Amino acid sequence: MSAERFEKKETIDLRKRYIGPSCKIFFSHDPIKIVRAKGQYMYDEKGQRYLDCINNVAHVGHCHPDVVKAGAQQMELLNTNSRFLHDNLVLYAQRLQATLPDKLAICYFVNSGSEANDLALRLARQYTGHKDIITLENAYHGHVSSLIDISPYKFHQLSDAEQNQFVHVASSPDVYRGKYRADHPDPATAYADEVKDIISKAHKKGGKIAAFIAESLQSCGGQVIPPVGYFQQVAQHVRKAGGVFIADEVQVGFGRVGSHFWAFQLQGEDFVPDIVTMGKPIGNGHPMSCVVTTKEVAEAFMSSGMEYFNTFGGNPVSCAIGLAVLDAIEKEDLQGNALRVGQYLTSLLEKQKEKHLLIGDIRGRGLFVGVELVRDRLKITPATAEAQEVIYRLKEQHILLSADGPHRNVLKFKPPMCFTAEDAELVVEKIDVILTELEEALDLKLNNTLTVENESNKRKLLTDENGHSGVLHSKGSRQGSPQQSKRLRT
Repeated sequence: MSAERFEKKETIDLRKRYIGPSCKIFFSHDPIKIVRAKGQYMYDEKGQRYLDCINNVAHVGHCHPDVVKAGAQQMELLNTNSRFLHDNLVLYAQRLQATLPDKLAICYFVNSGSEANDLALRLARQYTGHKDIITLENAYHGHVSSLIDISPYKFHQLSDAEQNQFVHVASSPDVYRGKYRADHPDPATAYADEVKDIISKAHKKGGKIAAFIAESLQSCGGQVIPPVGYFQQVAQHVRKAGGVFIADEVQVGFGRVGSHFWAFQLQGEDFVPDIVTMGKPIGNGHPMSCVVTTKEVAEAFMSSGMEYFNTFGGNPVSCAIGLAVLDAIEKEDLQGNALRVGQYLTSLLEKQKEKHLLIGDIRGRGLFVGVELVRDRLKITPATAEAQEVIYRLKEQHILLSADGPHRNVLKFKPPMCFTAEDAELVVEKIDVILTELEEALDLKLNNTLTVENESNKRKLLTDENGHSGVLHSKGSRQGSPQQSKRLRT
C-alpha cells in the first residue's frame, strides 16, 4: 500500500473539510506531511528526513520492529476483552508492577492518558468519600470534561470559563519563574505550605479534599522540576486531610528521566504516591494506558457495587505490545541511554547558556529537558516570539522541536529514547547559530529592542507549532522584531 494517497494540497483541503477546526496542526502555514518513521526519524512524502525531538510517544523509537512484530503476531491469534482469561494481561501487569514500589500493586488498564486520569479521580473520590481536587498552576491532565476542570493549562484559555468550585489551584513549584525561586532557603516547604493553606481554606468552606494531582515533572507547564521534598510534604498535608496523592506519569514515565524508571522517584525513596497514571510511551504509539494503585483504594472502588469494565483496556494485543516495549527498554538499555545522552545534551545546552543571553534557564532530567528563553535575565521577560522563531527555523533545517509553558517560551526536548549524542550535538549546533542571529538582530547587549527594517522580508505565521497564534518572522534580517504571540481559545 502506498504511503501517500493524495497530493499534499489535497490532503490539506480534505482535512479542512472533514476534520474539526479546533484540531490544530503543527506548522499550519506549511504543515509537514509525514508518511513513515523509524527510530528517531520521520520522513515526509518526498523522502525528506526529520530528526524528531518531540515524540515522547514513540518511546523506544518509531515503528520499533520488535513492538510491531509483537502486535502483529498477537493480532493474528486473538484480540478480545479482559472478561476472558488471557495470559498477556496478567504477564504484563506482573512486569509493570515489578517496576513500582510494592505498595502500588493493583492495575486497571485503559486506552489513553485521559482515560487513566479520569479513572484516577473516580478511584480517589470513591476511596475518600470526598470531592475536592487540588491541581497545579499550568497543569494539563487530559481532554475529557473531568480533566479540563483540573487543567489550568486549558481552562485558563477560556475567557468565559468559571473554575469548578471543587477544584483548587496551587502554584507550580517552579524554582526559576515561580513564587519561590532557587535563592529561597526552602522552596519545597514554601510551595507545600501553600497546599496546606488551600486545604485549610477549603475546609472552612465545607470542602473535603479527595486528591492532589500533579505531573511528576510538569510538561505543558514548561518542563518544571519540583524541588526535592515537595511531594513528600504535600502528600503529608493531603493525607492528613483524608485525601490521596495522584502522580501523573503520562508524559515522563518508563525510564525517560534516566536515573529512575518513574519520575516521581526523583523525590526520594520515602515518597510513594497512592495512585499512579501512565500512558503515551506505554504502547510506543499503540493506544493503551494504565492506572496503578494500592489494594486499599482498589477494594474501596469495588465496594461501590459498580463493576468496572473497559472494552479495549488490557486486551491481548495491547498487552503484547506493552510487554515488547518493556523488553526493548531493558534489552537496549534505553533508560541508561536517556541518562547518558540527557546529561550530555544538558551539558551542551549549559555551554550555550554561557554564550547566549536569550537562554535564561536549562532544566530537566534524562531526555526530558527544557530551555527557557528570556529577553532579560534579570526581569526574566519571556522571549515568546524568539522561541517560536527557533522552532520554525529548526523545522526548515529538518529538526522537529516544540515550545511550551505558560508563555510558550520553553523549548522542549522529549525525543524517542534512542536519541543519540550525535543527535544532541546536531540540534544544539543549529540552535547556537539561530540564537546568534537572533541576538545580533535584537542587539540584546545594547537596548533589548528592535525596529522593523525590511517589511517585505517578513512572513506572518498564522499559528505556532503548538496550534496557538503565531509571530512575525524576519528571516535573514538583522533587524525586525518578532511580535509577541497571542493565544487562541482552544
